[in-house]
Amino acid sequence: METIAVTVSKYLILLCMGFYTVTSFNILRDKPPEKKARMARMQIFWMFLVHLIGYAVIVLVTGEEKYFLFYGAQVVYFIAVLGLYPAFYPKLSRPLLNNMCMLLAISFVILTRLDYQQNVHRAVKQFVFVAVGTALSMIVPLLLVKLKNLHRYTWLYCGFGLGLLAVVLVLGMVSFGANLSIDLGFISIQPSEFVKILFVFFVAAILSAKQNFKTVVIATVLAAAHVIILVMSTDLGSALIFFLVYLFMLYVATKKVWYLAAGMAAGSVAAVLAYKLFSHVQTRVAAWLNPWSPDLIDSGGYQITQSLFAIGSGGWLGLGLYQGRPNDLPVVQKDFVFSAIAEELGGFVAITVIMICLCCFMTFIQISMMQKRNFYKLIAVGLGIAYAFQVFLTVGGAMKMIPSTGVTLPLVSYGGSSVLSTLIIFAILQGLHMIGRNEEEADEQRKAEKEYREKEYREKGLAQERKKPKRNQD
Repeated sequence: METIAVTVSKYLILLCMGFYTVTSFNILRDKPPEKKARMARMQIFWMFLVHLIGYAVIVLVTGEEKYFLFYGAQVVYFIAVLGLYPAFYPKLSRPLLNNMCMLLAISFVILTRLDYQQNVHRAVKQFVFVAVGTALSMIVPLLLVKLKNLHRYTWLYCGFGLGLLAVVLVLGMVSFGANLSIDLGFISIQPSEFVKILFVFFVAAILSAKQNFKTVVIATVLAAAHVIILVMSTDLGSALIFFLVYLFMLYVATKKVWYLAAGMAAGSVAAVLAYKLFSHVQTRVAAWLNPWSPDLIDSGGYQITQSLFAIGSGGWLGLGLYQGRPNDLPVVQKDFVFSAIAEELGGFVAITVIMICLCCFMTFIQISMMQKRNFYKLIAVGLGIAYAFQVFLTVGGAMKMIPSTGVTLPLVSYGGSSVLSTLIIFAILQGLHMIGRNEEEADEQRKAEKEYREKEYREKGLAQERKKPKRNQD
């Protein structure tokens, strides 16, 4: 009976994820508001159904009734978020909110499943991080709308960001060969996740003011300082994201292709130097090229080979929850959660997760196109690029498309700093969406007033013409 239920559940999850993904792309098209609202409600229905099926299987397989309480707490969270966010912010982007909740639902299900064997309760800690992070980030859209002078704090963004990275370089804890986090006793934080947001605000502020050569040189030097500190901390995954974010923001701000080409060339040279200087980079590249080598399969290539085993054994339809061995993967809750999803829920479900992330990125770009001020436009582009490349680096590393970089899958992987910074990013985009909507409504109101004045002027002119005495034709 248990086997039948698990098998049926994986097909039901596949269907729900498929319907949700199709709806996510349709809702991005230009449709009447009533139809978009109906599709948003359908998204919520499919999300709750996936969440319910996942936890029903978890309770059935484990026999632990405590997971019912955990599931109930999550349902309360989703109801609160989906109810309070639109209540406080009627002009928010509902597709972006729904996609955020769907990725969190997948995260809760897979992390709870992974927790069962290791019994470290990371799923509970992640849920607490998400709940607290959501409560804190809900004020961000209001701040973004109310504070009109955020573009003036260029050097504050830069100085604070560089200072945090320098503190990590000096005092940070070493994890997997890199200085990543600071231990505060009761919790450890990874400042680079939050500096990423400050970095985007800094680049947007400096490049939205001027785009002359002198400004570009100053911005490039300061951006390079961020990247160099990250490289010195051997946090190469974050360094790569910072570099690509700056490069594409520079291109969007200046519209000059040769900046992009020069940046790519410089990045290629830097990649070669990093390979020469850092032994763990050499190991990761060697493992990427041939993880099956006898010298690497039990050492540097172990993570990627186990990831490929997991993805391959899952196939397109998956083995079903609790039917695979995802806990054989090192750091599975963080770096290789995508492989765990592919193994037990299947390649098709893993692809829908990627497509939902793509929908989020497309929504980011749509929001950037709504902005009239370059500062806001560049923020949306920068955060969108950071989000998209982080997804690409995580999924690409798990599938052996690129060398593993050790970054997490936003909103899905375990990690307090990662999920909190991503929730803030989504909240910032909600604020930008509200600003764009306000500007659109203001434009429509000005257009209507102009048309009304023109109509009134024409009617007044006609009335005056009628009042003129007719000339005597004799």
